[in-house]
Amino acid sequence: MLLPLRRRLQKHVAAWPWRRVGVLAGVSLVLALMLVSYLFGASDHFFGRLFPAFLVLFWLLSVTFLVVVPFVTWATSHWFGAGWAEVATPAPRPRRAAAGSAAARSYSPPASSRRPETR
Repeated sequence: MLLPLRRRLQKHVAAWPWRRVGVLAGVSLVLALMLVSYLFGASDHFFGRLFPAFLVLFWLLSVTFLVVVPFVTWATSHWFGAGWAEVATPAPRPRRAAAGSAAARSYSPPASSRRPETR
């Protein structure tokens, strides 16, 4: 029996390595702040303007990737059907062996290179 979506999501999120995620996020934040302070300095209330801009950008990106993208994926498969969400690619046909040897064949450039330029 399938579990409800909320329960499946809780199991999936609980399996993430949260300690590693926290360490990577902390190190990234410290390195980014060091780089920004080195490039721009702390004058003219730069960090006072940087943090609100960062929070707005962070929330826009997080909403986009955590809500909008999964919703569009779900909507394409449920509203338009699974065939519309995934384009079926035809299986490649196996090549037949050539009658002659490969060295005996001549090479000709593709047709597009023989056409005159019409621009």
